[in-house]
Amino acid sequence: MTQLIMAAQLILGLSILVTLHELGHFLAARAFGIKVEKFYLFFDAWGFKLLSFKRGDTEYGIGWLPLGGYVKIAGMIDESLDTDQLSAEPQPWEFRAKPAWQRLIVMVAGVTMNVILGVAIFTYSLLHFKQEYLPVSSVNNGQGIYAYKLGRDLGFQNGDKIIAINGNKVERFDDALSSRVLFGAIMTIERNGQTMEVTIPDNFYKTVSKAGRFNFIGAGYIQYVISEVNSDGEAKKAGFQAGDIIVALEGQKIADNSDLENKLTAAKGQKVKMTIERNKKYLEIETGVSDKGKIGIAYGAAALPNDTYPKQPYTLVSALSFGASDAKEALVSNVKGLRKIFSGEEKATDSVQGPIGIAQIYGGVWDWERFWAITGLLSMVLAFMNMLPIPALDGGHVVFLTIESISGRKLSDKFMERAQIVGMVLLLSLMAFAIGNDVWKHVIN
Repeated sequence: MTQLIMAAQLILGLSILVTLHELGHFLAARAFGIKVEKFYLFFDAWGFKLLSFKRGDTEYGIGWLPLGGYVKIAGMIDESLDTDQLSAEPQPWEFRAKPAWQRLIVMVAGVTMNVILGVAIFTYSLLHFKQEYLPVSSVNNGQGIYAYKLGRDLGFQNGDKIIAINGNKVERFDDALSSRVLFGAIMTIERNGQTMEVTIPDNFYKTVSKAGRFNFIGAGYIQYVISEVNSDGEAKKAGFQAGDIIVALEGQKIADNSDLENKLTAAKGQKVKMTIERNKKYLEIETGVSDKGKIGIAYGAAALPNDTYPKQPYTLVSALSFGASDAKEALVSNVKGLRKIFSGEEKATDSVQGPIGIAQIYGGVWDWERFWAITGLLSMVLAFMNMLPIPALDGGHVVFLTIESISGRKLSDKFMERAQIVGMVLLLSLMAFAIGNDVWKHVIN
């Protein structure tokens, strides 16, 4: 059942992405009076199809090979490599008869549709699923950030206030945990009234992927709550009670569990003043420390309540703005990821996902929030991949049309045909690698 749900989500997600992408090409072509012969979801390889019907000049259908889709535009050399009609004189309703700027619009329309879809999905997810966000201002006006070990290793401290990321003012606290930071950034913070910068290395995402995103920085402090007071310990004599929240020792806030232990160890045989919170009031209690660095308490970490900081509800305007920002960040992250593959920083076998890998990302439980989050991300990935300057992809056509526009000379049909063949070989090789890589990972795991 799990595999069935994975496959169903994959097929639905790809169907939405491919249909909208090809619809972009279709609408742009029709707007310029170009005949569209076929509009297919999935490929009808070797003439086999699941269903088809004809309306007007266009045949609509669903192919049997779920690896994409296509629109066949009259008078255009595409992946079908159908050049029979090119031997005759160009007709007014053919792609080749139109000026370069119109053909360029037709080619970028698919990518444009995927970008619009990505922004729409991110916006919808914020409005419908998230509904509200934690403003950085709420954290800054409260106790500031809590620096976990990964954050402290980079130079963050408890109480730091986030001001900007790469010089840009940040509004949502979640943005401080996003890929725009994890792929490398300069974070401007305020500490004790002074502004300073903390540099995040561009390979920090690797560290976070192993340790977990929430081992970096968080909103506010973790509370250390006393669960038990030993009857014969120094804490009992001093007046500590179960439920007291440890705030500070000798005026210094407690950073984490080891911080408190280290401070008590350093004060063996001495007396220390501890600040606690009891019934929402702060008390300062002096207690002795044993020769072993103990005061006779058991305590544990507890997160601050979710309602500690006021949230901000998403409006249509704010969700659209943040949705566009999130979609842009997804696009930028893909560019950074591809660059790391080509530079050798990342292995292609670890980064490239085929159908099996994507299905596993969707997961074996049908969660609509997760489904739309992944589909929105894939829409931006599809937009980026299609704009790569590879023949047979939209980006390849854009390069050739740009050359034509600058030189004023149209590239020959023979050149375009050969370029398409080269592009198809590259794409089929990449597809074979991705599928083979998926199978290999599945076998070894």
